[in-house]
Amino acid sequence: MKVVCRFRPLNDFEKQSGDNIDFLIQNNQVKIRTNKKNEQDYNFSFDYAFGIDTEQKEVFEVVARPVIEGVFEGWNGTILAYGQTSSGKTFTMQGAMMNERLKGIVPRIVQAIFEHIEDSPEHIEFMVKVSLLEVYMEEVRDLLNPNSKKKVSIRESPTEGLYIENLSEVCVADSLEVETVIASGNNSRKIGRTNMNAVSSRSHMVTLVNIMQTNTMENNVKRGKLYLVDLAGSERVAKTGATGDTFNEGKLINQSLLSLGSVINALTEGNPFIPYRNSKLTRILQESLGGNSRTTLIVTCSPSRYNESETISTLQFGVRAKLIKNKARVNEELSREQLIINLEKANAKVIMLESHVEFLEDHIRKNLKSEVPAFKSASKSDKHDVSALTDAGSKFDPELM
Repeated sequence: MKVVCRFRPLNDFEKQSGDNIDFLIQNNQVKIRTNKKNEQDYNFSFDYAFGIDTEQKEVFEVVARPVIEGVFEGWNGTILAYGQTSSGKTFTMQGAMMNERLKGIVPRIVQAIFEHIEDSPEHIEFMVKVSLLEVYMEEVRDLLNPNSKKKVSIRESPTEGLYIENLSEVCVADSLEVETVIASGNNSRKIGRTNMNAVSSRSHMVTLVNIMQTNTMENNVKRGKLYLVDLAGSERVAKTGATGDTFNEGKLINQSLLSLGSVINALTEGNPFIPYRNSKLTRILQESLGGNSRTTLIVTCSPSRYNESETISTLQFGVRAKLIKNKARVNEELSREQLIINLEKANAKVIMLESHVEFLEDHIRKNLKSEVPAFKSASKSDKHDVSALTDAGSKFDPELM
């Protein structure tokens, strides 16, 4: 898993609260000096580290551009934003959608997808589908059809793998359609006000983009699935001042983030059992965490001394997640015609190899004056047969091979 960190500038509240964290970013290393006595400096190493003045475009080019290129090659990709509440996750992922300088990863990815399609050869046909969901109070909600009475459920099948049952999926033809769909979904997302954030996300939001490309010349199909995940932030009640429903939302947010941490710990410690089913969030992200996906985690941090302990905790989380090894593979399907061609090639190779074997057996009998043992599977009882064939083969003239 690739992990990057990003520090945002101080907000108005933090400017009133005290000093900055004493931190230094150099060569993708983050060094933090604490103001606590007898406490050593913290050092964290990432694939990339962004300072407080980093522009949105740079974050996109470093974090998202490689993921998009991989999706068009048939890989699954995930970009996951994690951090304390009000640390800049939603700004990094969404930003100001209609502002060229301030728009985040999601709108820039949408633009890059259709630029790639526009520049592709005519013999490659594309289908792009978009879905939006949120995990709110441990329930999965369809943000494109929030009033639907159908239950949205997480399912798994041998053929389709992990999928979301009854989740709306919209075919889109250009970036404007996608932006409209995402804006509609954002309007349905659960948000609330806390002492830390006037528009605090009260749910984990996932934008899911499916890209299918058919090569009409080579008769194959590649599929890439892209998960863009804006997690709700971890919270401390003493800081957020949450009460009532907001307090209950915060408890479940923290609970699901603890489940996420448990999954990451299990993956990095080599445990045979990974507790994906402990929360809806980790179940949805099962392929992204240790599975069939190229995943990039963005950990977002506040530079304020007021949030020092949360920032250090977030950075420690990122360093741990960096140890995860995913098992990504290209999702490519051959057409019936291409499968027939491949079968014909395989049959031709079998005929050639059978002829070669026949020639070599004849050589053993005539020139080496040795009997060729009957071929059987290499079980323990047949080891002497295999050894005999190997010994005979060691006398072969290399020019005959």
